[in-house]
Amino acid sequence: MAPSRGPQALARTLHKTLSNHRGPVHVVRYAKGTAKYVLSGGQDRAIRLWNPDLGTEIKKFEAHGYEVLSISVSHDNTKFASSGGDRSVFVWDVTAGVTTRRLAGHMGKVNVVELNTDATVLASGSYDSTVRLWDLRAPARAPIQVLEEARDAVQTLHVDATTIIAGSVDGHVRTYDLRKGELRSDFIGHPVTSAIPSSDGTTLLVSTLDSHVRLFDTTSGKLLNAFTGHNHTSYRCRACFGHAEATVVCGDEDGAVWAWDLVDATVLQPNPPPKVHDKVITWTEHHPIDPGEMITSSADGTVKVWRHSS
Repeated sequence: MAPSRGPQALARTLHKTLSNHRGPVHVVRYAKGTAKYVLSGGQDRAIRLWNPDLGTEIKKFEAHGYEVLSISVSHDNTKFASSGGDRSVFVWDVTAGVTTRRLAGHMGKVNVVELNTDATVLASGSYDSTVRLWDLRAPARAPIQVLEEARDAVQTLHVDATTIIAGSVDGHVRTYDLRKGELRSDFIGHPVTSAIPSSDGTTLLVSTLDSHVRLFDTTSGKLLNAFTGHNHTSYRCRACFGHAEATVVCGDEDGAVWAWDLVDATVLQPNPPPKVHDKVITWTEHHPIDPGEMITSSADGTVKVWRHSS
Protein backbone atom coordinates (compact mmCIF):
# COMPACT_ATOMS: atom_id res chain seq x y z
CA MET A 1 0.00 0.00 0.00
CA ALA A 2 1.29 3.46 -0.80
CA PRO A 3 2.30 5.57 2.19
CA SER A 4 -0.24 8.15 3.22
CA ARG A 5 2.11 11.07 2.85
CA GLY A 6 5.38 11.37 1.01
CA PRO A 7 7.86 8.69 0.08
CA GLN A 8 9.10 6.04 2.45
CA ALA A 9 12.27 6.80 4.40
CA LEU A 10 15.45 5.27 3.02
CA ALA A 11 16.93 2.12 4.57
CA ARG A 12 19.76 3.67 6.60
CA THR A 13 20.53 1.14 9.30
CA LEU A 14 23.69 -0.85 8.62
CA HIS A 15 22.79 -4.54 8.38
CA LYS A 16 26.08 -6.08 7.18
CA THR A 17 29.50 -4.94 6.00
CA LEU A 18 31.06 -7.13 3.29
CA SER A 19 34.78 -6.52 3.53
CA ASN A 20 36.65 -9.33 1.72
CA HIS A 21 37.78 -7.17 -1.21
CA ARG A 22 41.29 -5.77 -1.10
CA GLY A 23 41.19 -2.19 -2.33
CA PRO A 24 38.35 -0.17 -3.84
CA VAL A 25 35.07 -1.86 -4.76
CA HIS A 26 33.77 -0.38 -8.02
CA VAL A 27 30.42 -2.09 -8.46
CA VAL A 28 27.83 -4.13 -6.56
CA ARG A 29 24.71 -5.59 -8.20
CA TYR A 30 21.67 -7.45 -6.93
CA ALA A 31 20.80 -10.76 -8.53
CA LYS A 32 17.52 -10.88 -10.44
CA GLY A 33 14.16 -12.23 -9.26
CA THR A 34 13.91 -12.15 -5.50
CA ALA A 35 17.45 -10.73 -5.41
CA LYS A 36 18.69 -12.80 -2.48
CA TYR A 37 22.32 -12.48 -3.55
CA VAL A 38 24.71 -9.73 -4.62
CA LEU A 39 27.83 -9.68 -6.82
CA SER A 40 30.64 -7.20 -6.28
CA GLY A 41 33.77 -6.38 -8.27
CA GLY A 42 36.81 -4.29 -7.52
CA GLN A 43 40.41 -3.28 -7.79
CA ASP A 44 41.56 -6.72 -6.56
CA ARG A 45 40.42 -8.26 -9.90
CA ALA A 46 37.97 -10.55 -8.12
CA ILE A 47 34.20 -10.82 -8.41
CA ARG A 48 32.56 -12.00 -5.21
CA LEU A 49 29.12 -13.55 -4.73
CA TRP A 50 27.55 -12.77 -1.35
CA ASN A 51 24.55 -13.60 0.76
CA PRO A 52 23.79 -10.06 2.00
CA ASP A 53 21.38 -11.31 4.66
CA LEU A 54 24.06 -13.38 6.40
CA GLY A 55 26.96 -11.22 5.25
CA THR A 56 28.85 -14.24 3.92
CA GLU A 57 30.90 -14.72 0.75
CA ILE A 58 29.64 -17.72 -1.22
CA LYS A 59 31.99 -17.79 -4.18
CA LYS A 60 34.88 -15.93 -5.78
CA PHE A 61 35.19 -15.60 -9.56
CA GLU A 62 38.73 -15.03 -10.81
CA ALA A 63 39.84 -14.54 -14.40
CA HIS A 64 40.29 -10.78 -14.76
CA GLY A 65 43.86 -9.57 -15.09
CA TYR A 66 42.91 -6.02 -14.17
CA GLU A 67 40.35 -4.19 -12.04
CA VAL A 68 36.67 -5.09 -12.38
CA LEU A 69 34.51 -2.05 -13.19
CA SER A 70 31.14 -3.48 -14.20
CA ILE A 71 28.83 -6.47 -13.67
CA SER A 72 25.50 -7.36 -15.30
CA VAL A 73 23.43 -10.34 -14.15
CA SER A 74 21.18 -12.33 -16.50
CA HIS A 75 17.41 -12.52 -15.90
CA ASP A 76 17.60 -16.14 -14.73
CA ASN A 77 20.75 -15.71 -12.59
CA THR A 78 22.55 -18.50 -14.47
CA LYS A 79 25.18 -16.21 -15.93
CA PHE A 80 26.62 -12.75 -15.64
CA ALA A 81 28.92 -10.51 -17.64
CA SER A 82 31.80 -8.48 -16.27
CA SER A 83 34.32 -5.99 -17.59
CA GLY A 84 37.13 -3.70 -16.55
CA GLY A 85 40.76 -3.01 -17.32
CA ASP A 86 41.16 -6.10 -19.50
CA ARG A 87 39.66 -4.58 -22.69
CA SER A 88 37.66 -7.81 -22.95
CA VAL A 89 34.17 -8.61 -21.75
CA PHE A 90 33.86 -11.82 -19.73
CA VAL A 91 30.71 -13.96 -19.64
CA TRP A 92 30.49 -16.34 -16.67
CA ASP A 93 28.60 -19.50 -15.77
CA VAL A 94 27.52 -18.88 -12.17
CA THR A 95 27.33 -22.54 -11.09
CA ALA A 96 30.58 -23.65 -12.69
CA GLY A 97 32.35 -20.46 -11.68
CA VAL A 98 34.18 -20.17 -14.99
CA THR A 99 34.08 -17.89 -18.03
CA THR A 100 32.15 -19.26 -21.01
CA ARG A 101 33.38 -16.57 -23.38
CA ARG A 102 35.71 -13.63 -23.54
CA LEU A 103 34.82 -10.95 -26.06
CA ALA A 104 37.77 -8.92 -27.29
CA GLY A 105 37.69 -5.85 -29.51
CA HIS A 106 37.74 -2.73 -27.37
CA MET A 107 40.89 -0.61 -27.50
CA GLY A 108 40.68 0.59 -23.90
CA LYS A 109 39.27 -0.44 -20.55
CA VAL A 110 35.62 -1.45 -20.60
CA ASN A 111 33.75 0.75 -18.13
CA VAL A 112 30.34 -0.85 -18.43
CA VAL A 113 28.58 -4.02 -19.58
CA GLU A 114 24.83 -4.56 -19.73
CA LEU A 115 22.85 -7.62 -20.78
CA ASN A 116 19.48 -7.25 -22.50
CA THR A 117 16.32 -8.67 -20.91
CA ASP A 118 16.74 -12.27 -22.07
CA ALA A 119 20.57 -12.23 -22.02
CA THR A 120 20.90 -12.83 -25.76
CA VAL A 121 22.61 -9.51 -26.48
CA LEU A 122 25.36 -7.83 -24.50
CA ALA A 123 26.36 -4.19 -24.79
CA SER A 124 29.76 -2.93 -23.66
CA GLY A 125 30.93 0.67 -23.31
CA SER A 126 34.57 1.63 -23.20
CA TYR A 127 37.21 4.25 -22.60
CA ASP A 128 37.76 3.96 -26.37
CA SER A 129 34.46 5.93 -26.85
CA THR A 130 32.60 3.03 -28.49
CA VAL A 131 29.67 0.84 -27.57
CA ARG A 132 29.88 -2.71 -28.92
CA LEU A 133 26.94 -5.08 -29.24
CA TRP A 134 27.56 -8.81 -28.98
CA ASP A 135 25.19 -11.65 -29.91
CA LEU A 136 25.61 -14.29 -27.20
CA ARG A 137 23.77 -16.92 -29.28
CA ALA A 138 26.15 -16.66 -32.21
CA PRO A 139 29.39 -18.65 -32.27
CA ALA A 140 31.21 -15.69 -33.85
CA ARG A 141 33.21 -13.60 -31.42
CA ALA A 142 32.97 -10.36 -33.41
CA PRO A 143 30.50 -7.64 -32.36
CA ILE A 144 27.28 -7.42 -34.36
CA GLN A 145 27.43 -3.63 -34.23
CA VAL A 146 29.77 -0.87 -33.08
CA LEU A 147 28.27 2.48 -32.05
CA GLU A 148 30.89 5.18 -32.54
CA GLU A 149 29.00 8.42 -31.90
CA ALA A 150 30.48 9.22 -28.47
CA ARG A 151 33.45 11.59 -28.45
CA ASP A 152 34.82 10.43 -25.12
CA ALA A 153 34.66 7.45 -22.76
CA VAL A 154 31.31 5.67 -22.39
CA GLN A 155 30.52 5.33 -18.67
CA THR A 156 26.99 3.97 -18.44
CA LEU A 157 24.61 1.83 -20.49
CA HIS A 158 21.02 0.67 -20.37
CA VAL A 159 19.70 -1.96 -22.75
CA ASP A 160 16.11 -3.03 -23.33
CA ALA A 161 14.18 -4.68 -26.15
CA THR A 162 14.25 -1.73 -28.54
CA THR A 163 16.64 0.89 -27.16
CA ILE A 164 20.17 1.37 -25.94
CA ILE A 165 20.95 4.36 -23.73
CA ALA A 166 24.61 5.38 -23.49
CA GLY A 167 26.03 8.09 -21.24
CA SER A 168 29.49 9.50 -21.95
CA VAL A 169 32.16 11.73 -20.48
CA ASP A 170 31.48 13.98 -23.50
CA GLY A 171 28.35 15.22 -21.70
CA HIS A 172 25.80 13.48 -23.90
CA VAL A 173 23.18 10.84 -23.30
CA ARG A 174 22.53 9.01 -26.57
CA THR A 175 19.40 6.94 -27.10
CA TYR A 176 19.53 4.45 -29.96
CA ASP A 177 16.17 3.20 -31.21
CA LEU A 178 17.11 -0.14 -32.71
CA ARG A 179 13.73 -0.72 -34.32
CA LYS A 180 13.62 2.60 -36.17
CA GLY A 181 17.37 2.91 -36.64
CA GLU A 182 17.29 6.36 -35.05
CA LEU A 183 19.61 8.12 -32.63
CA ARG A 184 18.64 10.89 -30.26
CA SER A 185 21.41 12.80 -28.52
CA ASP A 186 20.71 14.89 -25.43
CA PHE A 187 23.47 17.27 -24.37
CA ILE A 188 23.61 17.47 -20.56
CA GLY A 189 26.77 19.55 -20.58
CA HIS A 190 28.79 17.66 -17.96
CA PRO A 191 30.36 14.18 -17.90
CA VAL A 192 27.63 11.55 -17.41
CA THR A 193 28.33 8.81 -14.85
CA SER A 194 24.95 7.03 -14.74
CA ALA A 195 21.69 7.02 -16.73
CA ILE A 196 18.78 4.91 -15.52
CA PRO A 197 15.28 4.89 -17.02
CA SER A 198 12.19 4.52 -14.86
CA SER A 199 10.48 1.12 -15.09
CA ASP A 200 7.88 2.45 -17.53
CA GLY A 201 10.56 4.11 -19.67
CA THR A 202 8.96 7.57 -19.55
CA THR A 203 11.72 9.27 -17.54
CA LEU A 204 15.51 9.04 -17.35
CA LEU A 205 17.62 9.67 -14.24
CA VAL A 206 21.07 11.05 -15.09
CA SER A 207 23.97 11.80 -12.75
CA THR A 208 26.78 14.11 -13.86
CA LEU A 209 30.07 15.48 -12.54
CA ASP A 210 28.62 18.89 -11.65
CA SER A 211 27.10 17.47 -8.45
CA HIS A 212 23.69 17.13 -10.08
CA VAL A 213 21.23 14.34 -10.65
CA ARG A 214 18.61 15.24 -13.25
CA LEU A 215 15.32 13.69 -14.27
CA PHE A 216 14.38 13.98 -17.95
CA ASP A 217 11.27 13.19 -19.95
CA THR A 218 12.47 10.50 -22.37
CA THR A 219 10.10 11.51 -25.17
CA SER A 220 10.68 15.26 -25.24
CA GLY A 221 14.07 15.47 -23.53
CA LYS A 222 12.59 18.10 -21.19
CA LEU A 223 14.21 18.55 -17.78
CA LEU A 224 11.65 17.58 -15.13
CA ASN A 225 13.70 17.94 -11.95
CA ALA A 226 17.20 18.50 -10.59
CA PHE A 227 18.53 16.99 -7.38
CA THR A 228 21.45 18.67 -5.60
CA GLY A 229 23.32 18.95 -2.31
CA HIS A 230 25.70 16.04 -2.77
CA ASN A 231 29.38 16.25 -3.79
CA HIS A 232 30.06 14.57 -7.15
CA THR A 233 32.77 16.13 -9.33
CA SER A 234 35.51 13.57 -10.01
CA TYR A 235 34.48 9.91 -9.79
CA ARG A 236 31.88 7.60 -11.24
CA CYS A 237 28.99 7.63 -8.78
CA ARG A 238 25.60 6.11 -9.49
CA ALA A 239 22.19 7.57 -8.80
CA CYS A 240 19.17 5.27 -8.77
CA PHE A 241 15.47 5.29 -7.97
CA GLY A 242 14.40 4.31 -4.47
CA HIS A 243 11.54 1.97 -3.70
CA ALA A 244 8.53 2.32 -6.03
CA GLU A 245 10.45 5.11 -7.79
CA ALA A 246 9.13 7.64 -5.28
CA THR A 247 12.64 8.78 -4.36
CA VAL A 248 16.07 9.35 -5.89
CA VAL A 249 19.16 7.98 -4.14
CA CYS A 250 22.83 8.72 -4.75
CA GLY A 251 26.03 8.01 -2.84
CA ASP A 252 28.61 10.77 -3.13
CA GLU A 253 32.34 11.44 -2.96
CA ASP A 254 32.21 12.35 0.74
CA GLY A 255 30.87 8.88 1.63
CA ALA A 256 27.29 10.03 2.25
CA VAL A 257 24.07 8.60 0.77
CA TRP A 258 21.65 11.30 -0.32
CA ALA A 259 17.93 10.83 -0.90
CA TRP A 260 15.41 13.18 -2.50
CA ASP A 261 11.68 13.24 -3.07
CA LEU A 262 11.18 12.47 -6.76
CA VAL A 263 8.35 14.95 -7.19
CA ASP A 264 9.55 18.10 -5.43
CA ALA A 265 13.31 17.31 -5.29
CA THR A 266 13.59 18.14 -1.59
CA VAL A 267 16.34 16.38 0.34
CA LEU A 268 14.90 13.72 2.62
CA GLN A 269 16.06 13.74 6.21
CA PRO A 270 18.68 13.60 7.51
CA ASN A 271 19.97 16.63 5.61
CA PRO A 272 22.89 16.57 5.23
CA PRO A 273 23.11 12.77 5.49
CA PRO A 274 25.85 11.21 7.65
CA LYS A 275 29.14 9.93 6.25
CA VAL A 276 28.76 6.14 6.09
CA HIS A 277 31.81 5.19 3.99
CA ASP A 278 35.39 6.41 4.51
CA LYS A 279 35.86 7.18 0.80
CA VAL A 280 33.81 7.83 -2.35
CA ILE A 281 30.68 5.69 -2.76
CA THR A 282 31.16 4.12 -6.18
CA TRP A 283 27.81 2.37 -6.54
CA THR A 284 24.35 2.67 -5.01
CA GLU A 285 21.61 0.18 -5.82
CA HIS A 286 18.19 -0.23 -4.26
CA HIS A 287 16.73 -3.70 -3.79
CA PRO A 288 14.40 -4.39 -6.77
CA ILE A 289 11.51 -5.62 -4.60
CA ASP A 290 12.17 -5.07 -0.91
CA PRO A 291 11.25 -1.51 0.13
CA GLY A 292 13.63 -1.72 3.06
CA GLU A 293 17.01 -2.67 1.61
CA MET A 294 19.77 -1.14 -0.48
CA ILE A 295 23.48 -1.72 -1.07
CA THR A 296 26.47 0.58 -1.52
CA SER A 297 30.07 -0.06 -2.54
CA SER A 298 33.01 2.20 -1.88
CA ALA A 299 36.64 2.96 -2.60
CA ASP A 300 37.14 2.21 1.11
CA GLY A 301 37.07 -1.51 0.20
CA THR A 302 33.65 -2.37 1.58
CA VAL A 303 30.15 -3.19 0.43
CA LYS A 304 27.44 -2.24 2.90
CA VAL A 305 23.94 -3.65 3.17
CA TRP A 306 21.35 -1.17 4.50
CA ARG A 307 17.97 -1.93 6.01
CA HIS A 308 15.25 -0.24 8.02
CA SER A 309 15.84 -0.41 11.73
CA SER A 310 13.72 -3.28 13.01
